[in-house]
Amino acid sequence: MMNASATTSSSKQELLQDLLKQVSRLFYTTLAVVPANVRNQVGLAYLFARAADTIADTELIDRPHRLGFLNRLREQLLNEHVDWAQIRTIQQAVGPAQQDSAERILLERLDECVRLFLACSPDDRRRIQRVLTTLTQGMEMDLSVFPGSSSTDLVALKTLDDLDRYTYHVAGCVGEFWTDLMCAHRKALADWDVHRMSEIGVRFGKGLQLTNIMKDLAHDLQKGRCYVPEMLLDEAGLTPQDLLVQNNLPRFRPVLRNIVRLAVEHLDQGWLYTMAIPRYETRLRLACMWPILSAGESLKLVMNSPDLLNPSVKVKISRSKVYQIMAVTTGTVGCGYAGTAYWGHLRKQIV
Repeated sequence: MMNASATTSSSKQELLQDLLKQVSRLFYTTLAVVPANVRNQVGLAYLFARAADTIADTELIDRPHRLGFLNRLREQLLNEHVDWAQIRTIQQAVGPAQQDSAERILLERLDECVRLFLACSPDDRRRIQRVLTTLTQGMEMDLSVFPGSSSTDLVALKTLDDLDRYTYHVAGCVGEFWTDLMCAHRKALADWDVHRMSEIGVRFGKGLQLTNIMKDLAHDLQKGRCYVPEMLLDEAGLTPQDLLVQNNLPRFRPVLRNIVRLAVEHLDQGWLYTMAIPRYETRLRLACMWPILSAGESLKLVMNSPDLLNPSVKVKISRSKVYQIMAVTTGTVGCGYAGTAYWGHLRKQIV
């Protein structure tokens, strides 16, 4: 007969899976490849990050209140004792404002996420606390650097250092979290230099975020956000407002190539990170291969799109392409030779 603790563990697993399925079917599908003893921690960190991002992006709530709710969420995860009234306040204020059903469900069930978090080991709670603290700082940076919400209030980051700092806060820190978590729970990585591999993991995350920035460029511009630094635009004789004009794409292409080249350099480090994972840790390898190859396919679209500056066109690889990547790499059991050949062929089509 199954003991009480095993039953409780099973019910927690089912609860988390149900939450993930309702919030993001694609993430739920890809999470299945992550080894079982780290799957819950990764899934939970994703749910909190998604909830925080939802709070930050809820335009029906003014910026000061959004910043306040982000702070409350972070404080409750950092505090020794959770103030459930504060959690309910966030749910009641932000949940009903969601038009996306998945995000509304996530906010409605935020208290369940917190209970699952409290059931984690102290070390895993610390890891989730650290990554969520950094991620929410990046979201606060978004809200403070970009004061408007439309193209009439368009503001750009100033320098490449600003862009690098931003990509660390919203994605690079996830590489640190992932490395720390995997080294703690996967015996195959026990000999890894956690500090060195975390640095490589940071670049992995930055490459993924730069990819997101470039494929979402036109949509972010309409929200008043230009992540392309002014210093790069100045060199090309452009202003952030010039990117609102589709006919300026040829003039923007030199800047685009520079940023995409930087993204590929970061993703190259991500590939080295992936190949450092022992072959028999197939699940971990695949979990790293998939986002790199998907990012590569996205960057190829970005470089070839005639509509990159057109907000009515979404530059995005199809779900069938994602599943094709998953099928090809799974079929070769995460083989380094096959995967590296795929990545090498792909990157030649990008830069």
